[in-house]
Amino acid sequence: MADDIVARIRLPDIPPAQFDITDFGARPDDGRDDRPAILAAIAAASGSGGGRVILPAGHWDSAGPIVLRSHVELHVSEGATLLFSPRAADYLPVVRTRWEGTMMMGYSPLIYAADVEDVAITGKGLIDGNANSEFLGWSGHSRDALPRLEDILRLRQMGEEGVPVGDRVFGEGTYLRPSAIEFLGARRVLLEDYTISNSPFWVNHLVFTQSATVRRVNVASHRANNDGIDVDSSSYVLIENNHFRAGDDSVAVKSGRDRDGREIAIPSEYVVVRHNDTRGGDGIAIGSEMSGGVRFVFFDDNNLQRGKSAVRFKGSLDRGGVVEHIRVRNLAVGTFDTLFLFQLVRGDETDGRFPSTYRDIFFEDVRADRVGRFMVVYAPYAAPLCDVTMRSVSVGGAARTFDVENVERLNLDDVMVGGRHIDGTLSWRPAQGNDAEFAQWDGEIQ
Repeated sequence: MADDIVARIRLPDIPPAQFDITDFGARPDDGRDDRPAILAAIAAASGSGGGRVILPAGHWDSAGPIVLRSHVELHVSEGATLLFSPRAADYLPVVRTRWEGTMMMGYSPLIYAADVEDVAITGKGLIDGNANSEFLGWSGHSRDALPRLEDILRLRQMGEEGVPVGDRVFGEGTYLRPSAIEFLGARRVLLEDYTISNSPFWVNHLVFTQSATVRRVNVASHRANNDGIDVDSSSYVLIENNHFRAGDDSVAVKSGRDRDGREIAIPSEYVVVRHNDTRGGDGIAIGSEMSGGVRFVFFDDNNLQRGKSAVRFKGSLDRGGVVEHIRVRNLAVGTFDTLFLFQLVRGDETDGRFPSTYRDIFFEDVRADRVGRFMVVYAPYAAPLCDVTMRSVSVGGAARTFDVENVERLNLDDVMVGGRHIDGTLSWRPAQGNDAEFAQWDGEIQ
């Protein structure tokens, strides 16, 4: 099925015409704002039916966002650096975006495209969000932590109350950071070859996007909440041969948060993630914003070097949503705090009426050096983790093996942890209300 998915993904159709930004007044290394020339080149390409906008080798400055149009490729040539302004005010007026799973009007991503088709960012140059960016001071540990938390809670309350998106305005005087690159409502997207650093928030963000290819991208951004790539309510996505050095999840698949995500109800589906090399906070992740559902995701032949959790699947008692038909195989893992983490109860729930459901998940041919914990499951009583199979899994050593709560049919086939061979099926739910504890183990440990 993964091969069929890849065969259905289409690359963007972009005419061969070229538009060099120096023909529109840009000059390298002069310290002036090159954004007007870049936007003029994009407008000219779009006006003539499309083409490649070229940033030649050299240093280019942009005092604000680069907004892409249909049938346009932004090519950051090898030896070129595109440096964005450090001033938050340069990324106003607000645009329609999705922030941690909730739709809103917020600061523009550095490179942004909405409701477009046949678009690309390519080239072996550097896209730099700026180490001096004001956005980088808006993380949870900054002096603006309390106003930022208030903004987060206000946005989530708006999503829960169904406030119209146009009225969810978070501009000047607010502290919600934008993604570095965001495509929203796009069709046929290519992200290829560039290096990106100093992202304000999530690095590459695909929202409501169909048919996208992300390959040979080098993420070198260790800032707070720097996910390498977020697939968000998007379908037919190929992520391959990338190099992720990220501050948070390297690859995350999402689909909206709580009521807002459930009502939009667009899943992420038909996603293939293969041949990637990661190091950072977590390796591969699903959620926690997965209220629209996630299904048919294939992780194949990835190398996760070190970090907090190699595989981290997240949910909440407020999210709802179903995650199913997930396949992970040929996974090479170095040293992580936790190998498999299912964090489906997070502790920040409000009324807890919409537990997330995770089921039909298959791991095969996983090799890990050493981990602190082999498998941790915190699942809700009302929606236990169901039908997880681990086949041919080998771990050199683990300080703890299982820490699980609320699982049904955890199937272990040829699992080796620290020299101990484990085969069998485990189901366990603690006593709750009038229900007695249920525990069943059918297998052996040698």
